[in-house]
Amino acid sequence: MAQSRVRRRKSRVKKTLKIFVFIGLFSFLLAGAAVTYFAFQLANATTSSEVELERGEKSELRTEPVNPSKDNISILFLGLDDREGNLEGRTDAMLLATFNKELGSIKLLNIPRDSLVDIPGRKNRDKINHAHAYGGLDTTIDTVENLFDIPVDYYVTLNFVAFVEIVDALGGVEVEVPFTFTEMDSNDTHGAITLEEGTQLLNGEEALAFSRMRKSDPRGDFGRGERQQEVIKAVIRKGASFSSISSYNEVLQSIEDHISTNLSFGNIVALHSYASELNNMDSIHIEGDDRRINGGYYFEPRQDSIDELSATFRVHLGLVEPEERDYDEFDSTEEETE
Repeated sequence: MAQSRVRRRKSRVKKTLKIFVFIGLFSFLLAGAAVTYFAFQLANATTSSEVELERGEKSELRTEPVNPSKDNISILFLGLDDREGNLEGRTDAMLLATFNKELGSIKLLNIPRDSLVDIPGRKNRDKINHAHAYGGLDTTIDTVENLFDIPVDYYVTLNFVAFVEIVDALGGVEVEVPFTFTEMDSNDTHGAITLEEGTQLLNGEEALAFSRMRKSDPRGDFGRGERQQEVIKAVIRKGASFSSISSYNEVLQSIEDHISTNLSFGNIVALHSYASELNNMDSIHIEGDDRRINGGYYFEPRQDSIDELSATFRVHLGLVEPEERDYDEFDSTEEETE
């Protein structure tokens, strides 16, 4: 009996540590004290969430594998419209981030889910959020790499269940609601959630509604992308506090089934060097036009915008040297176009 209690206690400890890793992973943040205190056990606990891509450990656009501790890298974050725990289906949110080691800077792009793009293996262009349903992670990553001509080194996927549970585990997140609106919940019940204009503390379901809402926003996917980034920053602020750890028990049984990544524990720890820049991420945007094709809505990115974003990412990843402009001039140009 005593041995059984010890085993159960050890299991709870391991799961608690695992949840802490996932929260830190989602917000790119592992507090220095947490790394010191939990390092050994976290290294063992992260392995169950690691899922290698079919391509192997490096992008075909890399000559050799990269390491976040010394190299510039990119990470693709995917929010999946999945409630069954199998991490399949279409992507409801897609954010691409690049990290420059020398500058300690982060660039973050929200890719509109209805973007009309070429998907490897498909005859006709289609919405970028269909890529995951057609061919999974590798096809999604190939699509993004082809679009911007950059390597996607790492990925993180999570579904609605994980999102809701992470926010609830943190005791909610505080955001600025731009205007009053109603939105469906995670069960697609229309009008289930009403958010009032102003600063609000949102629970998991409310934060999901805040992040997903698009049709009521006059700025469409652009407004949606900014709200998603605001939620990420809110999670960062809450996730940095040890006071939230006691609430992780609420999601111990299911959270590990709803997140996957090819980042190792060592990779996650290396990202801690960017912690001071997390609230100063350089948000960049795709310019494009709304289109109707066979009655369906599409967002068609403008080629000059894609070319500019590709150049921005390639310089930030150190793949090419900036021509005629230094980093300060390059960044200020982006800010002027936002």
